[in-house]
Amino acid sequence: MATITDPPTPDSDTQRPTLKTIAAATGFAIATVSRALKDAPDIGEETKRIVRETAEQLGYRPNRAGVRLRTGKTNVIALVLSTETDVMNHTSRLIYSIANALRGTAYHLIVTPFFPDQDPMEPIRYIVETESADGIILNQTKEDDPRVRYMHDHGFPFAAHGRTSMGIDHSFFDFDNEAYGRLGARVMAERGRKRLLIVPPPRAHMYARHMTFGFSDECALRGLPFEVSQDITSDSGGEAVEAAIAARFHQPNPPDGILVGSTTSAMATIAGAESSGRVLGRDFDVVAKEAIAVLRRFRQDILIVREDVGRAGEFLARALLAEIEKRDWTDRQGLEVPVKVEQRPPGREVEDKT
Repeated sequence: MATITDPPTPDSDTQRPTLKTIAAATGFAIATVSRALKDAPDIGEETKRIVRETAEQLGYRPNRAGVRLRTGKTNVIALVLSTETDVMNHTSRLIYSIANALRGTAYHLIVTPFFPDQDPMEPIRYIVETESADGIILNQTKEDDPRVRYMHDHGFPFAAHGRTSMGIDHSFFDFDNEAYGRLGARVMAERGRKRLLIVPPPRAHMYARHMTFGFSDECALRGLPFEVSQDITSDSGGEAVEAAIAARFHQPNPPDGILVGSTTSAMATIAGAESSGRVLGRDFDVVAKEAIAVLRRFRQDILIVREDVGRAGEFLARALLAEIEKRDWTDRQGLEVPVKVEQRPPGREVEDKT
């Protein structure tokens, strides 16, 4: 078996290590080194480990201009994100998990933001038309999403964090927000809450439709009156959400159970309700989902549903690489279904038995 030897000394400080340098250091053929660095499925894991460690020791970096000339590829994955997303919790975890899944491959990640006043098609068109990436990961999908249609029509590889209902078969991973809405309404009803409110994501997004339907249908099945916030969404920003919830709690018949669509809106909702003198866990409940454990540090009595965004990012990265490299990949579409709500005291959980 090939072993790692002391790396050969370059002729000068400006000489870049190449595939040939790695091949000389490991004893593998240049073709084997090349395929190992590309994470080819026909190369053994031990061989890949040796090649990657040697490449790192040597400071090897592929010449991307040369790669593009030879293969027409950039070895770049673009993650296109709205600046309105919940950066503190959801988005940071998504970026980390995608980048981590790409470690040890020939690909690296770039994050391309778009702003609330910007056409979300602009970054998609730019990347596709300039061929500045080999594939795109996007989120906050819509029921009829022009970005998905555009990339599908242009044969451009992509994967979506979220679903559509366009009849287009594409790679995606999604959190089952309908199940989340149902589970949240159910646990609040079981805790004796009588008037429920949902602060959903922006209504144009597909997951807002799923979440609102699950919540409202569960309330209807249980005969519970409910409200859907009209002036704010879970992406409205902390100040706007806090002010709107505070105003609602100073009106007659305020809600005593609230389901929200983001971590930031959960904290703002609690602050707004508490400004009226109510106490979380005693006078009202809040159900929130989170990707990173921060809410329990804010208030012990929040009802929490975990969302494994790390799993989503890894799934999307691997599904997209399979699309780019035209490999068969059976797990092109994934769905995380929440089944429990974490309550205080620790260990006391309500499980979805349906």
